[in-house]
Amino acid sequence: MKKIITISRQFGSGGRSIGKEVAEKLGYDYYDSELVTQVAEKTGLHPSYIEDAGEYAPGKSILSYAFSSGASPGSMNASDYLWSAQCSVILELAEKGNCVIVGRCADYILRDRDDCLNVFIHANKEYRAKHIVERYGVRDKSPEKRLEEKDSKRKVNYKYFTGRVWGNIENYHISLDSSALTPEKCVDIIVDLAK
Repeated sequence: MKKIITISRQFGSGGRSIGKEVAEKLGYDYYDSELVTQVAEKTGLHPSYIEDAGEYAPGKSILSYAFSSGASPGSMNASDYLWSAQCSVILELAEKGNCVIVGRCADYILRDRDDCLNVFIHANKEYRAKHIVERYGVRDKSPEKRLEEKDSKRKVNYKYFTGRVWGNIENYHISLDSSALTPEKCVDIIVDLAK
């Protein structure tokens, strides 16, 4: 049985809800916003800052990282400090017991554990656009533009902190299309694999 399940996801794919349902069905702890709270306690940073910055690297492109530090040798910029705190909290949570962890590069942070099931949830653009409008409402930007921007930030963040390509199937044990399978079926598959 897998003790830890990490859920990485495209924006709007329903990965967060799928992760929560998996945790409920297995009786596992669930960490998403709860993880933000623990990182805030550990660092003294405000939860809203962690929520905004914790899944996004300090720039919009890979080139920006060459100039993002400006810190002296041996010191960390704010993004690296937050990353270090997130890693520490995720490692502690994994040691605590059975859990589902959503996002925050948990698949990479826990890559050396053999009791992890790393899942990537994706969906087609039409499904995701409809889902974010239903969940978050209409905004100034089109749903498609919001999807593109959020996923682009996640890709850059993942690359910056892990050196890997976000969404590349080789980083995960399984990749599920929630628009083709339905979120309920994704939950059932993950639960079965975890057992």
